[in-house]
Amino acid sequence: MQKTGLFIVIFGILISAGLGISVIENQITLEGIVQGNGKVNTEQVITISVNLDKEKTPVGIFAVQIMDFKENTFSVKIIDPSDTEIISKRIDTDTVEQEFKVLNSGNYELIIQSSDYKESYVAGAIGPLPDADKKLIIASSSTLCIVIGMGGLGIVAIYEIKNKRKSV
Repeated sequence: MQKTGLFIVIFGILISAGLGISVIENQITLEGIVQGNGKVNTEQVITISVNLDKEKTPVGIFAVQIMDFKENTFSVKIIDPSDTEIISKRIDTDTVEQEFKVLNSGNYELIIQSSDYKESYVAGAIGPLPDADKKLIIASSSTLCIVIGMGGLGIVAIYEIKNKRKSV
């Protein structure tokens, strides 16, 4: 019985470690990404700025989510450090995510606009594209810890059930 308790503690620690690694993965994924939200209409726009270094970040990413989505109402622009519009598009779904090239180091702006007089709540984010290799390694180790922990707890439970039957 003492061995069983020890195994339960070990597998519980593995599950906890996996969940902890998952939280760290989220922080690493969102590192450098600036988020903003608010209401937009014909008079109000949302502007989110981030400073990007082309040596460290050759590719940037932005995302926009609209709560009260209406077609042909919302648009998004990306302005580079030289005040050049590098992306301008109508938003045709309630969630948009797109990459863009970082050609110059400096301040990039995400501008979310609406042509509707009624206010709509939007959320946006802009920043460097997360490192896929780093994310994969961390996500794999998190998943592995959780799977081993859960599998171990299952095996311990089956072992205990079989031992209870033998002793009765």
